[in-house]
Amino acid sequence: MKVYLESFGCSASQASAEIMKASIRKLGHELLSPENAGQAEVYICNSCTVKYTTEQKILYKIRSMGEKGVQVIVSGCMPEVQLEDILHANPEAHILGVNAVSRLGDLLFTIEQRKKTGIPGGERLEIRTSEPQGFLNVPRERSNPNIHICQISQGCNFACSYCIVKHARGKLLSFPPEEILEDIRSAVADGCREIWLTSQDDSQYGMDTGVKLPELLRAISEIPGDFKVRVGMMNPFSVLPILDDLVDAFDSDKIFKLLHLPIQSASHSVLKKMNRLHKMDSVNEIITKFRARFEDLSLFTDIIVGFCDETDEDFEETIEWVKKYRPEKINISRYSPRPHTKAFSFRNLDSRISVKRSHQLHKVCEQIKIESKNEMIGWKGRVFVSKYTEIGDVLTRTDSYRPVVISGSDLRPGQYDEVEITGAKPGYFLGKITG
Repeated sequence: MKVYLESFGCSASQASAEIMKASIRKLGHELLSPENAGQAEVYICNSCTVKYTTEQKILYKIRSMGEKGVQVIVSGCMPEVQLEDILHANPEAHILGVNAVSRLGDLLFTIEQRKKTGIPGGERLEIRTSEPQGFLNVPRERSNPNIHICQISQGCNFACSYCIVKHARGKLLSFPPEEILEDIRSAVADGCREIWLTSQDDSQYGMDTGVKLPELLRAISEIPGDFKVRVGMMNPFSVLPILDDLVDAFDSDKIFKLLHLPIQSASHSVLKKMNRLHKMDSVNEIITKFRARFEDLSLFTDIIVGFCDETDEDFEETIEWVKKYRPEKINISRYSPRPHTKAFSFRNLDSRISVKRSHQLHKVCEQIKIESKNEMIGWKGRVFVSKYTEIGDVLTRTDSYRPVVISGSDLRPGQYDEVEITGAKPGYFLGKITG
């Protein structure tokens, strides 16, 4: 059959899509490119439900594909929390639960058998599993052959009032460390030179088993080979109990000095309403300790603007925090009420306020980005070769994960070299080899 898979959402969702694509190929089906999506007999939507705009795009796609007579399979988070919405858009949509990635073949087999026997319809199919299956040590069709996304856990033990993902993925279940290590060893043997550790919150890893994230990072660092590790998002309230040990574990040549620490807001009144279990002094302590050990640290954060009852004073606290701590990257989201969450019943701000604050914060972030990029021009140091760009240049990373593109080089992924940053573009630096 001709199958088109479209994936939305986070890096964990991307990893699931890579696993499903490999399964499609293994079963002998044709995996279509976006340009050929119109030829699809089966459309797989690997869904995300974090934002209302994404949800609406997904519902439109599964409705329109169904109206064209295409068999639709919906996987990812939406089936766990918005099944009624999916079936309202397409009553014949098949469902693959968020934990059942490895069972895609069962759905495709049944759909194919119905097609062969001349029964194109039939009752819709639904496969779910109570616990995650097939996330590690399985074939992948990677978006980039040099990057391996390793999901280290499923679910979350906390309950931020705005977050629907907790309802979709359930309580924390940390995957066995030996399986994670084997997964990474296999990826390195396959030629991957950049490993992304992903989950709903990396610093929660092991809270349910006893083997915490620092211990896992030290074990990963001992794996032979030329590769680097990008640690994914970590919430301040789950970092704090392991802070000193985590800083020590980051002090490895194989771990990028990148701290992705979402604050969501710098106002304590907003954080309380969000049920975020941290104070800003704890956030500042985490950043200070990481920067004290790693002078060239990159700081990423996430901020929600326009949350319920956020005042101008609350928002100004966030602006002032950003100006003081100057993150290299901020993922800015306008608050979007999600069903099944506690905040869904809260009073929302006028959307015009959220738009205005979003634009204001974007301006502040752009100014910081420009200033920090200009400060980096002339920097000299070691970089790690990550991957090739679409036009044949090489994308390298500093130890703190800053992207530096080198033209006219024969460098290969996994190598190190000395470079000088000579210029800056909106999304990356330009550099030349000096080594």
